[in-house]
Amino acid sequence: MALDYRKCAQEISDNIGGGANVVSAAHCATRLRLVIADNGKVNKAALEEVDGVKGMFESNGQLQLIIGTGTVNKVFDEFIAITGVAAGTKDDVKAAAAAKAPVWRQALKTVGDVFVPILPAIVASGLMMGLVEALAKIPGLGFGNSDWFAFLDTVANTAFAYLPVIVAVSAARVFGGNLFLGAVIGLLMIHSAFLNGWNVANTDAINSFFGVTDGVIPRWHLIGNIVTIQRSGYQGHVIPVIIAVWLMSIIEKWLHKHVPEMIDLFVTPLCTVLATAFLTLWIVGPIFSTLETYVLAGAKILVRNPIGSGIMGAIYPWTVVMGLHHMYNVIEAGMLAETGLNTWMPIASAANFAQFGACLAVGLKVKNQKTKSVAIPSSMSAALGITEPAIFGVNMRFFKPFICGMIGGAVGALLAAFMGFGATAYGVTGIPGYLTVSNPVMYTIVLAIAGGIAFAGTWMFWKEEEKKKAPAAPVEQIKVPEQTVISCSAGVVKAPSNGEVIARDDIEDETFASGVLGDGVGIRPSAGYVVAPFDGEITSVADSKHAIGLSTPSGMELLIHVGVDTVAMNGDGFDPQVAEGDQVKAGQLILNFDIDKIKAAGHPDTVVVLLTNADDYDDVKCGVQ
Repeated sequence: MALDYRKCAQEISDNIGGGANVVSAAHCATRLRLVIADNGKVNKAALEEVDGVKGMFESNGQLQLIIGTGTVNKVFDEFIAITGVAAGTKDDVKAAAAAKAPVWRQALKTVGDVFVPILPAIVASGLMMGLVEALAKIPGLGFGNSDWFAFLDTVANTAFAYLPVIVAVSAARVFGGNLFLGAVIGLLMIHSAFLNGWNVANTDAINSFFGVTDGVIPRWHLIGNIVTIQRSGYQGHVIPVIIAVWLMSIIEKWLHKHVPEMIDLFVTPLCTVLATAFLTLWIVGPIFSTLETYVLAGAKILVRNPIGSGIMGAIYPWTVVMGLHHMYNVIEAGMLAETGLNTWMPIASAANFAQFGACLAVGLKVKNQKTKSVAIPSSMSAALGITEPAIFGVNMRFFKPFICGMIGGAVGALLAAFMGFGATAYGVTGIPGYLTVSNPVMYTIVLAIAGGIAFAGTWMFWKEEEKKKAPAAPVEQIKVPEQTVISCSAGVVKAPSNGEVIARDDIEDETFASGVLGDGVGIRPSAGYVVAPFDGEITSVADSKHAIGLSTPSGMELLIHVGVDTVAMNGDGFDPQVAEGDQVKAGQLILNFDIDKIKAAGHPDTVVVLLTNADDYDDVKCGVQ
C-alpha cells in the first residue's frame, strides 16, 4: 500500500509541536532534517510510530527523521504546505541549529572554532618567546645582545607578529569565506605602509616612521575630513580581525548570489576586498582604536589605588582577548619615568599567573588527552608571561576557568597594590619578572595567591561535560585497523573495528541493508572496541550508548552503530569513551562494547559503518580497499 504523504507529514507536524516549533527544515536524499525551537514539545515515541518514518536520531542540534529515497521529498513538500515553514537547505538547517545556542555561547564557540586549529602555532611560539625573553634578562649572560637571541626571537615571535593573518585565514574557514581573501584582509591590517600597532602610543616611533614632528599619526583623507583612515596597523589584535573577516564573508556570499556567473570570478573577489578593506579601516578599526584610548585612560586612573588595581587584575585578560594589552607599555614607561618604579608589572603578572593556574588545573584534571596536550604546554607559556595560548586555547573555551582566572588575578593585583612594590623595567611578567622585580619575596606571594586561587576555583567548579570511563582493555592492546572501507572525493573511512568486513546488503537489518540510512559496510567484530576511522568531530553519542556519529572537516557524516536492535539493551554492555563535540584522531578509542552481552541478548553483533550523507557524493566506494 502506497504511503499517504500528507498523512505522514501531518502526523510528524502534530508530534513536534506544529510549524510554530520549527526553526528550520530541509531534507537530503533519505532524511527530513528539522531544527526544533522547544524539544520539550516533541513526542519522540509517537514519531517513531508514524507510518513512513523508518528511524529517528538527533545530531548537531538537528532532529533527523529517516523516510527514504524518493519518498522524503514528497513528505517534505506536504510538511512545508501544512506547517507554512520556509523550505531551507542542509546548510540553512546547520546554521539554524548552531544559532539556537545562547549568544554568549555562540560567541565563545566562534572564538574557539577560530583558535583551536592555530593552537599549535601560538603554543609553540608562546613557549619559545617566554624562554628567549627570560634568557635575555639574566644579568651578565649577554644573551640579549647576541646573534642567537636575534635569531631565536625572530623565530619565536613570528606567529604573534603576524597573528592577524593566521586568525584571518582560520576565521574565513569558520565563516565560509575564501581563505585567500581572508589572508589578504589579515595582511592588510598589518601592512608595512601602516605604523606598527604596538608603537601607536610612542611619539618617537610615529615621528621616525612618518617623518613628522608632532607625533600625530597621519591619515588618508578619502572624502575630505568626513571619511579618513588612520595609518596605523593592528598587530596583536584579534577581535577586529575576526569582525573584518566576518564582514568579508557576508559580502562575498552576497556577491556570489547576485553577480552573473560570467563575471563572478573577478568581480566578486575585487569588490569583496575593496568593500571589506574600506569598512575595516574606516569603521571597525577606529572603533577599537577609540576603545584602546578609553581603556588606557581608565587603566591609568584605576591603578592609582588598590581597589582599582584589583579591578584591572580582573579585566586584564579581557584586554588580551581584544588585543589591547600591548598598550599598557605606555603606562609602565610613564611610571618608570616619573618614579623609577613600575607598579603596573605586578598587576599584569598576577592576572597572567592566574590564567596559568586555571589552565594548569584544566590540564591536570581533564581526562581528554587532546585537551590535556594543549592545556599543559599552554599553562607553561602563561607562567612565562605569554597567555594567549592558555586564554584562547583552554580557559575561554571552557569559560569557568577564565572566570576563576579573573578572580585570582583580582585578588593578586589587590595584594600587590597594598604591598606597594614594582619592577625596574617593563615588557616582562610571570616567572621572567623575577629578573626585574624590586621585591622577589612579595612577588612570589602575589603569584602564589593569584595562581593558587585560580587553580583551586577551577578544580572545584569546572568539570568536563561528560566523564570518560577507563577503557575495558589497556590501550596498548588495541590493534588499530588499517584497511579503508569507504572512500569518496571528500576522504576515506578506515575500518573502525577489527573483523570480517561484509557488504551493506548482508547486514542483518533491512533498514541498514537497504541503504536508506546511507551507504557503507558491516563488520563482524573480533574484538569489543571501536576506534575513530578518521580525524574529525564526535557529532552524537546515542543515549543508549550503542551508536556514535562523527563528521570530518570536509563534510563527511558517519554513523557507527554497534549491533542490530541493540538500542533495546539500554546501554548495558556499551562504554563510550567520547562525548558530543570531542575532536578525535584516527585510531583513537571511542567505544568499548561487550560482544558476549550482545549475543546473550539475542542480537547480531555486526558493527554497522554508514556514510549517512553518501548522496552528497557521486564517487562513493564501499568495501575493503
